[in-house]
Amino acid sequence: MAGGIAPVRGALLCALLWAVGVATGDDPGGSPVPGTFGRVYRGAVNISAERVYAFAYSSEPGQVDAVRVYVNSSSENLRYPVLFVVRQQKGVLSWQVPLLFRGLYQRTYSYQEVSRTLCPSEPTPETGRSDQIIFVDVASMAPFNITYELLVTRLKNFQLETNQPFNFTASPSQPQYFLYKFPQDVDSVIIKVVSDAVYPCSVVSVQDIVCPVYDLDHNVEFNGVYQSMTKQAAITVQKKDFPGEQFFVVFVIKPEDYACGDSMPSSLPGKFNRTWNLQRTKNLQVTIVPSIKKSVYVQAMFFSFLSFLSFYLGSVVVAFVHYIRVRRKASAGRLSPEDGSGIMTSSHPITASTPEGSSYGAIDESSSSGGHQLSSPERRPPAGSDTDSSVEEESDFDTMPEIESDKNVIRTKVFLYLSDLSRKDRRIVSKKYKIYFWNIITIAVFYALPVIQLVITYQTVVNVTGNQDICYYNFLCAHPLGVLSAFNNILSNVGHMLLGFLFLLIVLRRDILHRRAMEMKDIYTLDYGIPKHFGLFYAMGIALMMEGVLSACYHVCPNYSNFQFDTSFMYMIAGLCMLKLYQTRHPDINASAYSAYASFAVVISLAVLGVVFGKNDIWFWVISSMIHVLASLALSTQIYYMGRFKMDLGIFRRAAMVLYTDCIQQCSRPMYMDRMVLLIVGNLVNWSLAIFELVYRPRDFASYILGIFICNLLLYLAFYIIMKLRSSEKLLPIPLFCIVATAVVWAAALYFFFQTLSSWEETPAESREKNRPCILLGFFDDHDVWHFLSAAALFFSFLVLLTLDDDLDVVRRDKIPVF
Repeated sequence: MAGGIAPVRGALLCALLWAVGVATGDDPGGSPVPGTFGRVYRGAVNISAERVYAFAYSSEPGQVDAVRVYVNSSSENLRYPVLFVVRQQKGVLSWQVPLLFRGLYQRTYSYQEVSRTLCPSEPTPETGRSDQIIFVDVASMAPFNITYELLVTRLKNFQLETNQPFNFTASPSQPQYFLYKFPQDVDSVIIKVVSDAVYPCSVVSVQDIVCPVYDLDHNVEFNGVYQSMTKQAAITVQKKDFPGEQFFVVFVIKPEDYACGDSMPSSLPGKFNRTWNLQRTKNLQVTIVPSIKKSVYVQAMFFSFLSFLSFYLGSVVVAFVHYIRVRRKASAGRLSPEDGSGIMTSSHPITASTPEGSSYGAIDESSSSGGHQLSSPERRPPAGSDTDSSVEEESDFDTMPEIESDKNVIRTKVFLYLSDLSRKDRRIVSKKYKIYFWNIITIAVFYALPVIQLVITYQTVVNVTGNQDICYYNFLCAHPLGVLSAFNNILSNVGHMLLGFLFLLIVLRRDILHRRAMEMKDIYTLDYGIPKHFGLFYAMGIALMMEGVLSACYHVCPNYSNFQFDTSFMYMIAGLCMLKLYQTRHPDINASAYSAYASFAVVISLAVLGVVFGKNDIWFWVISSMIHVLASLALSTQIYYMGRFKMDLGIFRRAAMVLYTDCIQQCSRPMYMDRMVLLIVGNLVNWSLAIFELVYRPRDFASYILGIFICNLLLYLAFYIIMKLRSSEKLLPIPLFCIVATAVVWAAALYFFFQTLSSWEETPAESREKNRPCILLGFFDDHDVWHFLSAAALFFSFLVLLTLDDDLDVVRRDKIPVF
């Protein structure tokens, strides 16, 4: 009975309105015509004749009714468009036909078919059934008749359901939006939108339940959260952000595709003000699924911290086992000078035997000037006197007691031993390497503070404007927490910080035990094993921690502008590792902290220039390739001549003279064959990379430079291990385990690294095509796993460098070859 009353009531209301128009003397053509939903109305309007239609309907309590208005006009006359005005109880919506859209360079596009969904008004439960009436005014200022069609329908599938896909079609002139209400037990949902077609470019927006709804290309960005889309989009929405626990999902098709990465159609002529009626429709499917619960956040945080705290437990176990083994050997009276951990013990080193085959280079110790001479107490300061002193300050003067000619004689011998390159005062050399540690702390503070400020600003802009095209997240696995949009990408960097701190503790333990052992030993122990300088190790630990901090900052809002935050300390880590490897057997001639960090600054500056100018400017790639080749040659010269080849304006004349005398005038065998082999291979690799850079021009220039660093580091490490084994040196169990673990973990990490989930080299819409769901605990994606594994791989890599030469602590330095 109630269902039949509503149509009668609506018809009586419309009839009353029509009667009022007649009684007042108005033209019946302009009086409201009672309309019927689902019926097509055809008519004509001009400057003196307009039409008004009235549509009445009733809504059930708690029911949301949406009405869609479809209009069409065959006229393409932009001077006299047909004007449509829809009046509701609390709002007015108007548009014209042809409907115009503006594109790039003031291009215009017109559409004769337009359909819009009217903003629904939801009755309150107390009011019961409510009557609604809609007026549609059709008018034109044309002096002649313009025909039109009108169709008004009530939408049956206006409200989206959880976990139920819904398919629909949209176009620039026919946008769509739907309502979603949060279920009682759901606090967060993910809106997933997919399409089989890349183009036309579209925009997905989430807006609060307010009128008007912004559903056209020129105003969709005015309200709510939005992102552009080609084939895939995903937006995470939290219930706390919508007081009414409901929202609109708006779908807009853009008139052009340049925002999604496509170029302008080549068929368009050069006149930008001409109107083009392009048919652009897109089939879309939207699915709203519940996001993870708060318990998953807790599980993910426990997993992250416990996984890396297990490394602390493992380190404690290894240290305890080593302590028990040393105590047992000490009680048995057969403790060796060095027990394979890099820590001096209390037996006299003179009694230690030299490993077989240590006479690398076929030269006895008597031929090494100074190599066989044990230091005297007068020439060596007390072992425990590593305190602040004026003599320990870094200076430009060489503290080597021999004259310059003696230095040249020593460093240009055919066969060099460690005793030849560890002749400087140990305190001063140690102080020199400690500058690496203090400098990197200073760099980290001054670098990190503005970075943190900048990414906070980025995140604030995203939250305030709602523009999710600013940041390149993996939106299918971006879990917000507080103001952060992708907390999982930040949490996964905790491994770098925890393992970097653990490495600092391990180095500190070795440093303390070494100092204690030096205090207990007589003066002769200073001539055994690799010189223990821990400054570079401390710097490596700080760099690993800062990589975690800056990677987390980058992932607050990853984009084109701040990618260097994620790579800057990776350059430093690779460079410090190479310096440490070189310093192991060249302690007296390694680069100073100032020159090393200055070189890193040049590399980072070049990377920034590559990001800015490296897209289309051929001159940049030519200059970059030339710098790469010249830097390789200069570094090779320094390494080959052990730092005795001066870098000044006369370097080219001297290099040409050396090439003429050694290669043309008299082609002789290289004096330093092993070094020559390494440098030839290294230069071939670097020149190949320079040619590749010039020909292919990699889009990700920052990662390309990092690849150059990593290739050179791996090449030098492989050469070092090969030469170590060739010299009949051995690998102890701990460094051997670290080498294997490093290789395995790096292989697994790189697999996940190359699972590209986003790319700031492309448009945001194109980047979202690469998005993938979470793979670990429903919280972490492939890139998060890369963070976990790369942190462990870097930690094991550092341990390799820390323990690689522990076997040499029982070997005299004049028996340890230099390579």
